[in-house]
Amino acid sequence: MCDKNFVPAFRFMVVSDVHYKDAHTVERDRFEKAIEIAYRIARNHETYKKLDALFVVGDFADNGSEIQMRAFKDSIDRCVNKDETDVVITLASHEFSQKNGGEEAALERFSKIFNMPYDQHKVINGFHCISLTTTKGCRFDDNKKEFAAKALREAADDDPKKPIFFFQHPHCTDTVYGSICWGEDDLIPILANYPQVINFSGHSHAPINDPRSIHQRYFTALGTGSLSYFELDEFGKVYGTVPPKAENCAQMLIVEADKDNRVRVYPYDVLTDNYFPYVWKIDTPSDPSTFIYTDERYKTDIKPYFTEGARAWAEEIGKDSFVITFDQAKIDKDYVDGYDITVRNKATGAVEKQVSIWSEYYFFDMPKTLSQKIDGLKPDTEYEVEITAESFWLTESDNSLKTEFKTLAE
Repeated sequence: MCDKNFVPAFRFMVVSDVHYKDAHTVERDRFEKAIEIAYRIARNHETYKKLDALFVVGDFADNGSEIQMRAFKDSIDRCVNKDETDVVITLASHEFSQKNGGEEAALERFSKIFNMPYDQHKVINGFHCISLTTTKGCRFDDNKKEFAAKALREAADDDPKKPIFFFQHPHCTDTVYGSICWGEDDLIPILANYPQVINFSGHSHAPINDPRSIHQRYFTALGTGSLSYFELDEFGKVYGTVPPKAENCAQMLIVEADKDNRVRVYPYDVLTDNYFPYVWKIDTPSDPSTFIYTDERYKTDIKPYFTEGARAWAEEIGKDSFVITFDQAKIDKDYVDGYDITVRNKATGAVEKQVSIWSEYYFFDMPKTLSQKIDGLKPDTEYEVEITAESFWLTESDNSLKTEFKTLAE
């Protein structure tokens, strides 16, 4: 999956929203597996075999207890080669839980256990890396803004064309997918002065393999996903923002930069140990005219489509409900985002149910068929079902899948 025409001079991994609990849960295993995979990726590279840094972008603990922080520190101590790899951790709202004394107590615990600053400006292999812990939940006060502004000035003065890697927990509002509900705008006026910034943020738990999880306008923004559970930034789905099987979630980013300031970002699925089929490429970070992951992507004619032979069928038919199962659509770029399912009364043509579901694109091993139970129908009634597919860029399939069924009598 690595770009063969790209020789790294700097490599790091990024995770967020790990959510260590007091008890040993799967999140601990996933975090340790992610580190193991990152080292394996490094060792298997033809020429550059180092993992230079591990960045943890907030909510590494579920409520910031001492047990959780010490468990996280133990995982790092056992799994990270400190002679090779810098470890940088920021805190945010979950670490600041009032259950364990709030922000001040959390910062004291963190300093005692990790012995590192919670705001940092480090130069690693010649690349400036700035990390910022939040305050008052997920905000940034004047002191935080001053720290960020000073660090950015110093980095840009050092080399105005070199990428500046910037890390904080909440997304910058109206950038990556997830940033509408889970974003803050405190840092945008500062970051917007530096197009060479490559900004990493979490908080939303939005999938990193969603193409909207990279965004470029004034600078480059990337979502960092979660190692705990998915949540998505849409409210029109029948099950809300947390999809079924949301707990099957462990994603990270592998990031590389070369001597020519080019950057490659590889979204990785930790659960299945696979690269997602994307490589985000930032060839000239300091020049916004070269940005390709902009809102212009919404101006597209690319639509999902159902292939010949794709079908839908009704199962588990009851007096007022049924299960619709159907073959997934295709698209020539990215993934299919979701589906609208419309149920009409065959006799009257009236729409009696309409639901929207995701395609489960966030799973590397996404299913070839989907099933959804729909209830609230009338008994002894004939219905028509139509399914249309949607892309991430607000285009819909021209063709659709259709089927008919009749509910059982009383």
